[in-house]
Amino acid sequence: MKRIPAVFVAVVAMAFVASMAMAADSTAPATTAPATTAPAKTTTTTTHHSSSKSHATHPKTDLNTASKEDLMKLPGVDDALADKIVAARPYKSHSELESKHIVTKEQYSKLSAMVTVAPPAKTASK
Repeated sequence: MKRIPAVFVAVVAMAFVASMAMAADSTAPATTAPATTAPAKTTTTTTHHSSSKSHATHPKTDLNTASKEDLMKLPGVDDALADKIVAARPYKSHSELESKHIVTKEQYSKLSAMVTVAPPAKTASK
């Protein structure tokens, strides 16, 4: 009887395990219960609202350069308020929305984390 090298046995065993793992992955969705039978339970009981985290994926709207349509995408900004924001340009700081009496303190608290004022672009002098 010939002896089979240990390396060959190890390679065959790893190939078998890998093929079983792939077969299990391809059949996994068929063995799970439909989503309609039981709704997923959430274990999170508290919600953290941090302006740096919650708006990190959304770029801030520049008050000096944003179009009226872009301003109207902000919460609580309607057609009339967008017109007021555009008319009061230029802004040195986003806090001027409140100090120029364009928005109330309550409105400002909702908008302040979503807006910014970029420094003015440098123009070439002649």
